[in-house]
Amino acid sequence: MIRRIIAAAAAAVMTLCLVSCAEDAEVRAQTEQTVITLSWWGNDSRNEYTIEAVSRFEALHPEIKVKCSYSEWSGYEARSRVQMVSGTEADVMQINVGWLSQYSADGNGYYDLEKLSGLIDLSNFSEDILKYGRRNGKLNAIPIAMNAETVYINKTLYERCGLGIPKTWDDLFAAAKVMSKDGIYPMSGAAKSLWLYCIAYTEQLTGKRILTDSSKINFDRSDLETMIGFYCRMVNEKVIPKVEDFQRYNLENLTYAGVVAWVSDAMNYFSGVIEAGSEIIANDYTAFSSDRAGEGWYAKPATLYAMSKSTEHPQEAALLLDFMLNSSEWAELQGVEKGIPLSAAVRSHLEETGVLTGIQYEAAQVMEKNGLISEMNSILEDSNLYNSFIDCCDLVLFDKASLEEAAGELYTKFSESYGTV
Repeated sequence: MIRRIIAAAAAAVMTLCLVSCAEDAEVRAQTEQTVITLSWWGNDSRNEYTIEAVSRFEALHPEIKVKCSYSEWSGYEARSRVQMVSGTEADVMQINVGWLSQYSADGNGYYDLEKLSGLIDLSNFSEDILKYGRRNGKLNAIPIAMNAETVYINKTLYERCGLGIPKTWDDLFAAAKVMSKDGIYPMSGAAKSLWLYCIAYTEQLTGKRILTDSSKINFDRSDLETMIGFYCRMVNEKVIPKVEDFQRYNLENLTYAGVVAWVSDAMNYFSGVIEAGSEIIANDYTAFSSDRAGEGWYAKPATLYAMSKSTEHPQEAALLLDFMLNSSEWAELQGVEKGIPLSAAVRSHLEETGVLTGIQYEAAQVMEKNGLISEMNSILEDSNLYNSFIDCCDLVLFDKASLEEAAGELYTKFSESYGTV
Protein backbone atom coordinates (compact mmCIF):
# COMPACT_ATOMS: atom_id res chain seq x y z
CA MET A 1 0.00 0.00 0.00
CA ILE A 2 2.71 2.42 1.04
CA ARG A 3 4.72 1.46 -2.08
CA ARG A 4 1.67 2.22 -4.27
CA ILE A 5 1.15 5.59 -2.52
CA ILE A 6 4.83 6.52 -2.97
CA ALA A 7 4.69 5.46 -6.63
CA ALA A 8 1.52 7.47 -7.16
CA ALA A 9 3.05 10.48 -5.45
CA ALA A 10 6.19 10.19 -7.55
CA ALA A 11 4.06 9.97 -10.70
CA ALA A 12 2.13 13.06 -9.62
CA VAL A 13 5.32 14.97 -8.93
CA MET A 14 6.69 13.95 -12.32
CA THR A 15 3.47 15.06 -13.99
CA LEU A 16 3.58 18.41 -12.19
CA CYS A 17 7.24 18.78 -13.16
CA LEU A 18 6.49 18.07 -16.80
CA VAL A 19 3.57 20.52 -16.78
CA SER A 20 5.70 23.14 -15.04
CA CYS A 21 8.58 22.66 -17.50
CA ALA A 22 6.18 22.87 -20.43
CA GLU A 23 4.68 26.05 -19.02
CA ASP A 24 8.17 27.52 -18.46
CA ALA A 25 9.15 26.70 -22.03
CA GLU A 26 5.97 28.36 -23.30
CA VAL A 27 6.65 31.48 -21.20
CA ARG A 28 10.23 31.61 -22.45
CA ALA A 29 9.03 31.25 -26.03
CA GLN A 30 6.59 34.11 -25.52
CA THR A 31 9.13 36.44 -23.90
CA GLU A 32 12.32 35.52 -25.75
CA GLN A 33 13.57 38.59 -27.62
CA THR A 34 16.13 39.38 -30.26
CA VAL A 35 18.43 42.08 -28.91
CA ILE A 36 19.77 44.72 -31.29
CA THR A 37 21.75 47.87 -30.58
CA LEU A 38 21.21 51.49 -31.59
CA SER A 39 23.62 54.40 -31.21
CA TRP A 40 23.36 58.15 -31.81
CA TRP A 41 24.76 61.47 -30.63
CA GLY A 42 22.84 64.43 -29.25
CA ASN A 43 21.82 66.55 -26.30
CA ASP A 44 19.44 65.65 -23.49
CA SER A 45 16.37 66.59 -25.49
CA ARG A 46 17.34 64.34 -28.40
CA ASN A 47 18.18 61.50 -26.06
CA GLU A 48 14.81 61.74 -24.34
CA TYR A 49 12.66 61.68 -27.46
CA THR A 50 14.76 58.94 -29.08
CA ILE A 51 14.39 56.69 -26.05
CA GLU A 52 10.63 57.32 -26.07
CA ALA A 53 10.50 56.54 -29.80
CA VAL A 54 12.40 53.31 -29.22
CA SER A 55 9.83 52.28 -26.62
CA ARG A 56 7.10 52.80 -29.23
CA PHE A 57 8.99 50.54 -31.63
CA GLU A 58 9.38 47.86 -28.96
CA ALA A 59 5.65 48.04 -28.22
CA LEU A 60 4.94 47.32 -31.89
CA HIS A 61 7.61 44.60 -31.99
CA PRO A 62 7.67 42.87 -28.58
CA GLU A 63 9.94 40.21 -30.05
CA ILE A 64 12.72 42.82 -30.39
CA LYS A 65 14.69 44.52 -27.60
CA VAL A 66 16.71 47.64 -28.47
CA LYS A 67 19.75 48.50 -26.38
CA CYS A 68 20.58 52.20 -26.70
CA SER A 69 23.97 53.89 -26.60
CA TYR A 70 24.36 57.66 -26.91
CA SER A 71 26.54 60.63 -25.95
CA GLU A 72 27.43 64.13 -27.07
CA TRP A 73 29.23 64.54 -30.40
CA SER A 74 32.91 64.46 -29.47
CA GLY A 75 32.57 61.40 -27.26
CA TYR A 76 30.42 59.65 -29.85
CA GLU A 77 32.88 60.35 -32.64
CA ALA A 78 35.85 59.04 -30.64
CA ARG A 79 34.02 55.89 -29.53
CA SER A 80 32.67 55.22 -33.02
CA ARG A 81 36.19 55.37 -34.44
CA VAL A 82 37.29 52.61 -32.07
CA GLN A 83 34.16 50.55 -32.72
CA MET A 84 34.46 50.74 -36.50
CA VAL A 85 38.08 49.62 -36.37
CA SER A 86 37.34 46.79 -33.92
CA GLY A 87 34.06 45.70 -35.54
CA THR A 88 31.98 46.35 -32.41
CA GLU A 89 29.73 49.10 -33.82
CA ALA A 90 25.97 49.15 -33.13
CA ASP A 91 23.52 47.28 -35.37
CA VAL A 92 21.87 50.57 -36.29
CA MET A 93 23.78 53.84 -35.96
CA GLN A 94 23.69 57.52 -36.72
CA ILE A 95 26.71 58.49 -38.79
CA ASN A 96 28.34 61.60 -40.22
CA VAL A 97 28.60 61.75 -44.02
CA GLY A 98 32.40 61.95 -43.86
CA TRP A 99 32.52 58.51 -42.27
CA LEU A 100 31.39 56.87 -45.52
CA SER A 101 34.65 57.81 -47.20
CA GLN A 102 36.63 57.17 -44.03
CA TYR A 103 35.30 53.71 -43.22
CA SER A 104 33.69 52.52 -46.46
CA ALA A 105 35.51 53.88 -49.49
CA ASP A 106 34.93 50.56 -51.28
CA GLY A 107 31.32 50.26 -50.11
CA ASN A 108 32.00 47.36 -47.76
CA GLY A 109 32.30 49.25 -44.49
CA TYR A 110 28.55 49.26 -43.78
CA TYR A 111 25.64 46.94 -44.62
CA ASP A 112 24.23 47.24 -48.14
CA LEU A 113 20.71 48.45 -47.29
CA GLU A 114 19.38 47.69 -50.76
CA LYS A 115 19.46 44.01 -49.78
CA LEU A 116 16.77 44.84 -47.21
CA SER A 117 14.50 46.88 -49.47
CA GLY A 118 11.62 44.56 -48.64
CA LEU A 119 11.75 45.82 -45.06
CA ILE A 120 13.06 49.38 -45.56
CA ASP A 121 10.75 51.47 -47.75
CA LEU A 122 13.27 53.15 -50.03
CA SER A 123 10.50 54.50 -52.27
CA ASN A 124 10.20 57.43 -49.85
CA PHE A 125 13.59 58.71 -51.04
CA SER A 126 14.61 59.95 -54.47
CA GLU A 127 17.72 58.56 -56.12
CA ASP A 128 19.26 62.04 -55.88
CA ILE A 129 19.01 61.70 -52.10
CA LEU A 130 20.08 58.06 -51.89
CA LYS A 131 23.23 58.78 -53.90
CA TYR A 132 24.64 60.60 -50.88
CA GLY A 133 24.65 57.28 -49.03
CA ARG A 134 26.12 55.18 -51.83
CA ARG A 135 29.72 54.08 -52.00
CA ASN A 136 30.97 51.95 -54.87
CA GLY A 137 27.38 51.29 -55.93
CA LYS A 138 26.28 50.03 -52.50
CA LEU A 139 23.69 51.80 -50.37
CA ASN A 140 25.63 52.16 -47.12
CA ALA A 141 23.42 54.77 -45.46
CA ILE A 142 20.24 56.82 -45.84
CA PRO A 143 20.23 60.59 -45.21
CA ILE A 144 17.76 61.84 -42.63
CA ALA A 145 17.84 65.46 -43.78
CA MET A 146 19.97 67.75 -45.93
CA ASN A 147 22.06 70.67 -44.71
CA ALA A 148 23.75 73.71 -46.21
CA GLU A 149 25.25 76.91 -44.97
CA THR A 150 22.52 79.54 -45.20
CA VAL A 151 22.48 83.34 -45.06
CA TYR A 152 20.13 84.44 -42.28
CA ILE A 153 19.14 88.11 -42.13
CA ASN A 154 17.51 90.08 -39.32
CA LYS A 155 15.09 91.95 -41.56
CA THR A 156 13.85 94.07 -38.69
CA LEU A 157 17.35 95.34 -37.93
CA TYR A 158 18.19 96.00 -41.57
CA GLU A 159 14.98 98.01 -41.98
CA ARG A 160 15.70 99.91 -38.78
CA CYS A 161 18.97 100.98 -40.39
CA GLY A 162 17.13 102.04 -43.55
CA LEU A 163 18.60 99.22 -45.61
CA GLY A 164 17.19 96.63 -47.97
CA ILE A 165 18.01 92.92 -47.76
CA PRO A 166 21.55 92.32 -49.10
CA LYS A 167 21.75 90.04 -52.11
CA THR A 168 25.27 90.62 -53.43
CA TRP A 169 28.76 90.90 -51.99
CA ASP A 170 28.72 94.62 -52.77
CA ASP A 171 25.46 95.00 -50.84
CA LEU A 172 27.20 93.79 -47.69
CA PHE A 173 30.03 96.30 -47.96
CA ALA A 174 27.52 99.09 -48.60
CA ALA A 175 25.53 98.00 -45.54
CA ALA A 176 28.68 98.02 -43.41
CA LYS A 177 29.25 101.71 -44.16
CA VAL A 178 25.87 102.45 -42.60
CA MET A 179 25.71 99.89 -39.78
CA SER A 180 29.27 100.26 -38.49
CA LYS A 181 28.41 103.74 -37.22
CA ASP A 182 26.19 102.01 -34.65
CA GLY A 183 28.57 99.12 -33.97
CA ILE A 184 26.50 96.66 -36.01
CA TYR A 185 27.96 94.03 -38.34
CA PRO A 186 25.89 93.18 -41.44
CA MET A 187 27.14 89.58 -41.36
CA SER A 188 28.90 87.15 -38.99
CA GLY A 189 29.76 83.50 -38.61
CA ALA A 190 31.88 80.82 -36.97
CA ALA A 191 35.17 79.67 -38.49
CA LYS A 192 33.84 76.85 -40.70
CA SER A 193 30.90 78.91 -41.91
CA LEU A 194 33.03 81.86 -42.99
CA TRP A 195 35.61 79.54 -44.55
CA LEU A 196 32.84 78.16 -46.76
CA TYR A 197 31.53 81.69 -47.35
CA CYS A 198 34.92 82.78 -48.65
CA ILE A 199 35.12 79.66 -50.83
CA ALA A 200 31.81 80.65 -52.44
CA TYR A 201 33.14 84.14 -53.20
CA THR A 202 36.40 82.83 -54.66
CA GLU A 203 34.76 80.12 -56.75
CA GLN A 204 32.34 82.66 -58.20
CA LEU A 205 35.15 85.13 -58.94
CA THR A 206 37.62 82.66 -60.47
CA GLY A 207 35.24 80.14 -61.99
CA LYS A 208 37.30 77.35 -60.35
CA ARG A 209 36.28 74.72 -57.80
CA ILE A 210 38.41 74.55 -54.68
CA LEU A 211 38.69 70.75 -55.01
CA THR A 212 39.27 68.50 -57.98
CA ASP A 213 37.17 65.38 -58.53
CA SER A 214 40.04 63.44 -56.96
CA SER A 215 39.85 65.65 -53.84
CA LYS A 216 43.07 67.57 -54.41
CA ILE A 217 43.26 71.30 -53.74
CA ASN A 218 42.50 73.04 -57.03
CA PHE A 219 43.14 76.64 -55.87
CA ASP A 220 46.60 77.96 -56.67
CA ARG A 221 48.49 80.62 -54.70
CA SER A 222 46.73 83.43 -56.55
CA ASP A 223 43.30 81.96 -55.74
CA LEU A 224 44.21 81.59 -52.07
CA GLU A 225 45.48 85.15 -52.07
CA THR A 226 42.06 86.23 -53.35
CA MET A 227 40.32 84.20 -50.66
CA ILE A 228 42.47 85.48 -47.78
CA GLY A 229 42.21 89.02 -49.09
CA PHE A 230 38.43 88.83 -49.20
CA TYR A 231 38.18 87.65 -45.58
CA CYS A 232 40.56 90.41 -44.45
CA ARG A 233 38.62 93.02 -46.39
CA MET A 234 35.37 91.94 -44.73
CA VAL A 235 36.99 92.25 -41.30
CA ASN A 236 38.70 95.56 -42.02
CA GLU A 237 35.58 97.15 -43.51
CA LYS A 238 33.39 95.93 -40.63
CA VAL A 239 31.25 93.54 -42.67
CA ILE A 240 32.05 90.74 -40.18
CA PRO A 241 33.79 90.38 -36.83
CA LYS A 242 36.86 88.12 -36.78
CA VAL A 243 35.80 84.54 -36.24
CA GLU A 244 37.68 84.49 -32.93
CA ASP A 245 35.33 87.25 -31.71
CA PHE A 246 32.10 85.64 -32.92
CA GLN A 247 29.50 85.16 -30.18
CA ARG A 248 25.99 83.88 -30.79
CA TYR A 249 24.47 86.11 -28.12
CA ASN A 250 25.30 89.13 -30.26
CA LEU A 251 22.47 88.07 -32.54
CA GLU A 252 20.10 88.69 -29.63
CA ASN A 253 21.96 91.87 -28.67
CA LEU A 254 21.37 93.10 -32.24
CA THR A 255 25.09 93.58 -32.81
CA TYR A 256 24.95 91.12 -35.72
CA ALA A 257 22.35 91.78 -38.41
CA GLY A 258 23.09 88.52 -40.21
CA VAL A 259 24.87 85.21 -39.86
CA VAL A 260 26.04 82.36 -42.06
CA ALA A 261 24.97 79.10 -40.40
CA TRP A 262 23.64 75.63 -41.20
CA VAL A 263 19.98 74.97 -41.97
CA SER A 264 19.92 72.69 -38.93
CA ASP A 265 21.19 75.48 -36.66
CA ALA A 266 18.40 77.94 -37.44
CA MET A 267 16.52 77.66 -34.17
CA ASN A 268 19.70 77.30 -32.10
CA TYR A 269 20.74 80.71 -33.38
CA PHE A 270 17.42 82.50 -33.61
CA SER A 271 14.82 81.19 -31.17
CA GLY A 272 15.59 83.99 -28.70
CA VAL A 273 15.88 86.64 -31.43
CA ILE A 274 12.48 85.71 -32.83
CA GLU A 275 10.90 85.65 -29.37
CA ALA A 276 12.25 89.17 -28.82
CA GLY A 277 10.30 90.38 -31.84
CA SER A 278 12.76 90.40 -34.75
CA GLU A 279 11.76 89.02 -38.14
CA ILE A 280 14.43 86.61 -39.39
CA ILE A 281 14.51 85.49 -43.01
CA ALA A 282 16.47 82.78 -44.79
CA ASN A 283 18.04 84.85 -47.54
CA ASP A 284 19.21 83.65 -50.93
CA TYR A 285 22.87 82.67 -51.25
CA THR A 286 25.18 85.67 -51.59
CA ALA A 287 26.53 86.09 -55.12
CA PHE A 288 27.73 88.70 -57.60
CA SER A 289 24.26 88.72 -59.14
CA SER A 290 20.93 87.06 -58.38
CA ASP A 291 21.17 84.66 -61.33
CA ARG A 292 24.38 83.22 -59.81
CA ALA A 293 23.00 82.64 -56.30
CA GLY A 294 24.06 79.12 -55.30
CA GLU A 295 27.33 79.02 -57.27
CA GLY A 296 30.16 78.01 -54.96
CA TRP A 297 27.76 76.87 -52.23
CA TYR A 298 27.53 73.27 -51.02
CA ALA A 299 24.92 70.94 -49.54
CA LYS A 300 25.38 67.69 -47.63
CA PRO A 301 23.34 65.24 -45.57
CA ALA A 302 22.84 66.67 -42.10
CA THR A 303 23.22 63.14 -40.76
CA LEU A 304 22.53 59.58 -41.91
CA TYR A 305 21.51 56.19 -40.56
CA ALA A 306 23.51 53.08 -41.36
CA MET A 307 23.70 49.44 -40.28
CA SER A 308 26.67 47.39 -39.18
CA LYS A 309 28.12 45.25 -41.96
CA SER A 310 28.46 42.41 -39.44
CA THR A 311 25.07 42.64 -37.71
CA GLU A 312 23.76 39.22 -36.69
CA HIS A 313 20.15 40.44 -36.93
CA PRO A 314 19.76 42.32 -40.23
CA GLN A 315 16.00 41.87 -40.49
CA GLU A 316 15.29 43.16 -36.99
CA ALA A 317 17.74 46.03 -37.52
CA ALA A 318 16.02 46.85 -40.82
CA LEU A 319 12.63 47.01 -39.09
CA LEU A 320 14.04 49.52 -36.62
CA LEU A 321 15.73 51.55 -39.35
CA ASP A 322 12.52 51.78 -41.37
CA PHE A 323 10.61 52.84 -38.25
CA MET A 324 13.16 55.58 -37.59
CA LEU A 325 13.09 56.85 -41.16
CA ASN A 326 9.48 56.48 -42.27
CA SER A 327 7.05 56.10 -39.37
CA SER A 328 4.68 58.79 -38.13
CA GLU A 329 5.24 57.52 -34.56
CA TRP A 330 8.92 58.42 -34.70
CA ALA A 331 8.26 61.63 -36.66
CA GLU A 332 5.82 62.93 -34.04
CA LEU A 333 8.60 62.88 -31.44
CA GLN A 334 11.54 63.94 -33.58
CA GLY A 335 9.78 66.61 -35.63
CA VAL A 336 12.46 68.70 -37.36
CA GLU A 337 15.07 68.46 -34.60
CA LYS A 338 17.48 66.66 -36.94
CA GLY A 339 16.54 68.81 -39.91
CA ILE A 340 13.63 68.75 -42.33
CA PRO A 341 13.00 65.02 -42.94
CA LEU A 342 13.62 63.67 -46.44
CA SER A 343 11.23 60.73 -46.21
CA ALA A 344 8.18 61.51 -48.34
CA ALA A 345 5.90 59.70 -45.88
CA VAL A 346 7.26 61.60 -42.88
CA ARG A 347 7.23 64.96 -44.65
CA SER A 348 3.60 64.40 -45.67
CA HIS A 349 2.70 63.61 -42.06
CA LEU A 350 4.50 66.69 -40.74
CA GLU A 351 2.81 68.88 -43.33
CA GLU A 352 -0.59 67.56 -42.29
CA THR A 353 0.15 68.24 -38.63
CA GLY A 354 1.46 71.77 -39.29
CA VAL A 355 5.04 71.13 -38.21
CA LEU A 356 6.72 72.28 -41.43
CA THR A 357 6.78 76.00 -40.74
CA GLY A 358 9.28 78.51 -39.38
CA ILE A 359 12.78 79.69 -40.17
CA GLN A 360 14.40 76.24 -40.38
CA TYR A 361 11.84 75.04 -42.90
CA GLU A 362 12.28 78.27 -44.89
CA ALA A 363 16.05 77.72 -44.95
CA ALA A 364 15.53 74.15 -46.18
CA GLN A 365 13.28 75.44 -48.95
CA VAL A 366 15.97 77.91 -50.09
CA MET A 367 18.39 74.98 -50.29
CA GLU A 368 16.05 72.54 -52.01
CA LYS A 369 14.82 75.00 -54.65
CA ASN A 370 18.30 76.14 -55.68
CA GLY A 371 19.56 74.49 -58.85
CA LEU A 372 23.17 75.69 -58.61
CA ILE A 373 24.20 74.43 -55.18
CA SER A 374 26.67 71.53 -55.33
CA GLU A 375 27.26 68.31 -53.41
CA MET A 376 29.77 68.87 -50.62
CA ASN A 377 32.98 66.91 -50.38
CA SER A 378 33.49 66.13 -46.68
CA ILE A 379 37.11 67.31 -47.00
CA LEU A 380 35.81 70.88 -46.93
CA GLU A 381 34.86 70.34 -43.29
CA ASP A 382 38.37 69.30 -42.29
CA SER A 383 39.25 71.54 -39.35
CA ASN A 384 42.91 71.51 -40.40
CA LEU A 385 41.95 73.29 -43.61
CA TYR A 386 39.74 76.01 -42.21
CA ASN A 387 41.86 76.61 -39.12
CA SER A 388 44.93 76.99 -41.35
CA PHE A 389 42.96 79.44 -43.48
CA ILE A 390 41.99 81.57 -40.48
CA ASP A 391 45.56 81.46 -39.12
CA CYS A 392 46.91 82.78 -42.41
CA CYS A 393 44.24 85.47 -42.52
CA ASP A 394 45.32 86.57 -39.04
CA LEU A 395 48.93 86.84 -40.22
CA VAL A 396 47.78 89.50 -42.67
CA LEU A 397 45.37 91.23 -40.27
CA PHE A 398 48.07 91.56 -37.60
CA ASP A 399 50.80 92.57 -40.07
CA LYS A 400 52.80 89.40 -39.53
CA ALA A 401 52.93 88.58 -43.23
CA SER A 402 52.03 90.07 -46.58
CA LEU A 403 49.02 88.76 -48.46
CA GLU A 404 51.34 87.01 -50.90
CA GLU A 405 53.37 85.41 -48.09
CA ALA A 406 50.26 84.22 -46.25
CA ALA A 407 48.84 82.70 -49.43
CA GLY A 408 52.13 80.90 -50.04
CA GLU A 409 52.13 79.48 -46.53
CA LEU A 410 48.52 78.33 -46.89
CA TYR A 411 49.27 76.71 -50.25
CA THR A 412 52.10 74.75 -48.65
CA LYS A 413 49.86 73.56 -45.81
CA PHE A 414 47.13 72.51 -48.21
CA SER A 415 49.66 70.68 -50.37
CA GLU A 416 50.83 68.71 -47.36
CA SER A 417 47.27 67.83 -46.34
CA TYR A 418 45.63 66.81 -49.61
CA GLY A 419 48.00 67.63 -52.46
CA THR A 420 47.54 70.30 -55.09
CA VAL A 421 47.18 70.25 -58.85
